[in-house]
Amino acid sequence: MDGKVTIQGMVYDVVIIGGGPAGAAAAVYAARKRLQTLLITESFGGQSIVSDEIENWVGEPRITGLELAQKLEGHVRQYGDVVTVREGRAVAVGRGEHGGFVVDVDGGGREEGRAVILATGGRRRKLGVPGEDKLEGKGVAYCSTCDAPIFRGKEVAVVGGGNAGLEAVEDLLPYAKHVYLLETTDALRGDPVTRERVEKNGNVTVILNARTKEIRGERTVTELMYEAGGEEKELAVQGVFVEIGSVPNSEPVKSLVAVNARGEVEIDSKTAATSVPGVFAAGDVTDDPYKQNNISAGDAVKAALSAHEYLKRN
Repeated sequence: MDGKVTIQGMVYDVVIIGGGPAGAAAAVYAARKRLQTLLITESFGGQSIVSDEIENWVGEPRITGLELAQKLEGHVRQYGDVVTVREGRAVAVGRGEHGGFVVDVDGGGREEGRAVILATGGRRRKLGVPGEDKLEGKGVAYCSTCDAPIFRGKEVAVVGGGNAGLEAVEDLLPYAKHVYLLETTDALRGDPVTRERVEKNGNVTVILNARTKEIRGERTVTELMYEAGGEEKELAVQGVFVEIGSVPNSEPVKSLVAVNARGEVEIDSKTAATSVPGVFAAGDVTDDPYKQNNISAGDAVKAALSAHEYLKRN
């Protein structure tokens, strides 16, 4: 990533942390308001960078994660006169000595801004089994809303018997040939109404007390290995959806703004404002219940416009 060199001692109007759809959208709107903007990110694209096919990014019937990342970066860099891109990872956000905020970046260095927009996203909780990382985006998926249509006519396993797992099953049923739902305990844990619908569906097989051991395949997923009743078993599937929760990347601001029990940054849904004036947040790092690229981008537009209004008053 070919970023501009940070100006020593520069106090930016707004510092944006994150290069996914939220961070990019915030940067574009901040730039259009002619705010001197610093965007700090390790890379562009966010969690979608590993997706071979995205079908729900509005305006693009089909696009890969890499193509989306390139388009986001290209759009941001069109505003190079007011947007500086710094490659790195923000590790802490705090209050500045003379007002505003300071952002510490890994490897050393500190940036200052009159306002901050947190767009660091989240990371899916992983199983940590062999084959999972190798086959991510090649049959291993973490977002049924995003990827269910890709598995039309295929046999798919969903790992996780809570609400996320049950909802993933329902997302997959219009497309998949058959869905296997694996839960580590002796009962599904989700909403009773949804659970009953799933359990009664003839195209769903529920497997309880099942612990996933390995995901196999060369170029794409071909098998899921699991242990149940002391025996190792296998499922011939072409997809595995891991639905065991997600973790927001809120570590840089946990000591500064209010977060909920899950670590998500609490925001005002109308303005994207956090509990601290001048700090805004958008996307998967927040307590917005819908973790989707389009929603992240829209919320980031709110954040940028709200930051602009804040800066006019302060």
